[in-house]
Amino acid sequence: MNRIVDQLLQRSGLELSVRLEMRFEDGRLIGGKYGMISRSVTMYTEVIQEQCLQLFGSVGRMEDYFTVVLAHELGHAADADLPRLCEELEDAAMSGERRTRIALQIEENAWNYALALVPEVDAAFFSIVIDESLLAYRIQVEEAAAAAATA
Repeated sequence: MNRIVDQLLQRSGLELSVRLEMRFEDGRLIGGKYGMISRSVTMYTEVIQEQCLQLFGSVGRMEDYFTVVLAHELGHAADADLPRLCEELEDAAMSGERRTRIALQIEENAWNYALALVPEVDAAFFSIVIDESLLAYRIQVEEAAAAAATA
């Protein structure tokens, strides 16, 4: 995993630190986290292994899965729009639908970067990971849009 971290940091040209830890502190199944203020990424290796097993039924593609998740987190770090989008999310007057669309945009931006950063990863594999990652966001957007339409 350290080799993958070094390769992707070099390829990205980003100046930030990447830490490897076992699990996210509150027990949620989060594979990685980008800290905008600290300019750091933390990768949760046990969780990534669990996610890979849940999604693919084995850990045979663990290295690819780790690579994809790390590339996604680096995508947050590379996103020039992230500070503005996060600031928009703090607007208490914003509608629920707009809030969910911004959250989805943040995630899509990071995935778009990840796709460009690691083109050697199989597109079908990448697509499965992205679709699973964005599913909850997309459902929230649909539900918020439906709620706004009936309001």
